[in-house]
Amino acid sequence: MATEVKSLNEECGIFGVWNDSQAALRTYFGLHSLQHRGQEGAGIVACNDAGTLVGHKGIGLLADVFDRPEYLNQLIGKSAIGHVRYGTAGSRGIENIQPLQFHFLSGDVALAHNGNLTNAVSLRKKLEQNGAIFQSNSDTEVLIQLVARQSEASFEDRLKAGLKQICGGFAYLLLTDEAMYAALDPNGFRPLVIGQLESGSYVVTSETCALDVVGAKFVRDVHPGELIKIDDSGYRISKYTNQTQLSICSMEYIYFARPDSNIYGVNVHMARQRMGNELAKENNIDVDMVVGVPNSSLSAAAGVAAQLQVPNEMGLIKNQYSTRTFIQPIKELREQGVKMKLSAVKAVVAGKKIALVDDSIVRGTTSQYIVKLLKEAGAKSVHLMISSPPLKYPCFYGIDIEKTRDLMAANLTVAQMCQQIGADSLHFLSLPGLVKAIGLKQTAPNEGLCVAYFNGDYPTSLYDYEAGFETPKTAGEYELSATMKPVS
Repeated sequence: MATEVKSLNEECGIFGVWNDSQAALRTYFGLHSLQHRGQEGAGIVACNDAGTLVGHKGIGLLADVFDRPEYLNQLIGKSAIGHVRYGTAGSRGIENIQPLQFHFLSGDVALAHNGNLTNAVSLRKKLEQNGAIFQSNSDTEVLIQLVARQSEASFEDRLKAGLKQICGGFAYLLLTDEAMYAALDPNGFRPLVIGQLESGSYVVTSETCALDVVGAKFVRDVHPGELIKIDDSGYRISKYTNQTQLSICSMEYIYFARPDSNIYGVNVHMARQRMGNELAKENNIDVDMVVGVPNSSLSAAAGVAAQLQVPNEMGLIKNQYSTRTFIQPIKELREQGVKMKLSAVKAVVAGKKIALVDDSIVRGTTSQYIVKLLKEAGAKSVHLMISSPPLKYPCFYGIDIEKTRDLMAANLTVAQMCQQIGADSLHFLSLPGLVKAIGLKQTAPNEGLCVAYFNGDYPTSLYDYEAGFETPKTAGEYELSATMKPVS
């Protein structure tokens, strides 16, 4: 069985609409606003009046995949779902681009997924032993194979039975000729929202920014353990499990989501601005100006500057046509991407003591290059301020940080990190400061947020990732067993 080498987790974007005369086109525009969540592949599947699912997908950016009018024009129908994908090295084949389509005697199904299943390996092995034939090496396909083997009469009941068997982080969109379904894992690791168009048609998507782009009004967040069914009669909410506890990924607020999105009532830009405020309160350093790393750190930089009462300057310019380096799957591509996307404004930074604000340090490549860039431009000193705690632990719910050895903060002290990066000082936001800044309503410490990448406190069992070890290890020491076949 083929595996996804190096990094099996992914961060993707999904969008779906039901009963809309321009379903495919609206899905295209919705996905365009989610392009930041995945840049390696895209696809749209529409259901035509005959009940047949027709799709188009490809490798690359959404605009490249749909670079001919006929690709969208052939997707005729009043319902559609779409997906933008971040995959990993070894998984870039067209067979893994979503939505995936399946053909059954009872009808066709299309499936789009954001997240990562923590028991996909064992489930896939069991399914294959029972005769299942997989068309991809993605963990997304595990759900539909489970659904196909349930004995319940209705598709909805079979879907609920399948959802009960999978573990980890997942936000699903499924399309049939009768309905569109949205499902969220019991912890709600990934965001998912429902919106409504002026026509009354419903939209489901990863972020509220996509609702704004297509002219939809926010209706509600999809909550953990919920299954939403949308058909011509409207939408209906049911639960496939009552064993739920919200653990929304804190990295959505820190890095992934667009600043104009709201997640569980919290605006991402304002949360990042508060992260900057808290970071500066905890580290009252002496600088001449603040420079944010564009684009995801600009909100936090504004918060730092306001708290330190120094100018917030445009000391770095980003090439807006470059890609995000954190979600590049290969080290060489990440390094080249950093060189292509940023340049320093010498007239601004020369001779100045700079507070350089970034949202996180993963491998350290980007930070090292930017500090060097500013110093070569004449900066007197560069004090690196990170608006999140040190990333010390892997993520198993859908982010590309699953190997401890890849995380700089897991292997070096702050002083060692500072020296290797070349900064004059290095400061991180504390975990309490992060929780306070995000500001989710809580009844217990850390409830509502997954912060496992910072403290190793995973909200669920890790299932397959705990397999193959001779002795128990702490969460921060988990590495994939050489005998495992990760699929995502």
